[in-house]
Amino acid sequence: MAVNTDKNSYTVIFAAVMVVIVGTVLAFLASSLSDKIEENKRLEKQQNILYAMGVNENEGEGSVSFIPTDKVAGEFTKYIKEQLIIEGDKITKDDQAYLIDLKRQATAAKNGDVRKLPLFIGNKDGSKFYIIPMRGKGLWDAIWGFVALNEQMVVQGVYFDHAGETPGLGANIKQRYFMDDFAGESILAGAQYLGIAVAKGNNDPLNKIKDDNEVDALAGATITGNGVSDMIRESVNLYKDYLETIRVK
Repeated sequence: MAVNTDKNSYTVIFAAVMVVIVGTVLAFLASSLSDKIEENKRLEKQQNILYAMGVNENEGEGSVSFIPTDKVAGEFTKYIKEQLIIEGDKITKDDQAYLIDLKRQATAAKNGDVRKLPLFIGNKDGSKFYIIPMRGKGLWDAIWGFVALNEQMVVQGVYFDHAGETPGLGANIKQRYFMDDFAGESILAGAQYLGIAVAKGNNDPLNKIKDDNEVDALAGATITGNGVSDMIRESVNLYKDYLETIRVK
């Protein structure tokens, strides 16, 4: 007997069957690939942390080039000497500190719990790096990154990323020419942890002035730039008690 495909009931039944089939396939893929997805997230975090401290494959003035995924675990172990978790006055070592979810910790802090702050201590060419993870809000969605400091609280490098900033505008926070400007800037103004502002009209487009706590803004991305400024300032202030214990004065 021929099926009457013109009936509304056929359309509804067909749609329901397709939803079940597609949902089942997606659930299977998500389950079977979950371990691989988590592994890729771990490797990406390691790449980002190393990038902030200058361990990467950048050449000349080109684009961002990370340590390859097949090498990054070894390089992470080589350069990251300690991972700390700061909980109020308590500091513990934990080799999995880099996996701490900053968003969840921020939520926990709002609920009155003690926030867990991960911090990474690296060593490259005999110099120490203190790498702080950051998370903030851009124009459309979350932004995040890492800032690497020396014991004088001078930035040695940064890495920024975003969930959904505008291509060609706010999304340029992850471009190398923008991130490179932060190197050499201090997060201190006197004894105050001021951070670094992404400033419009700072009259230093080549970023030669390194004692003004400012870098040049991205054209057409004021809100995203403000989000980066707020993220850096708020993040370094979360860590200032610890940073004061290692700062060379």
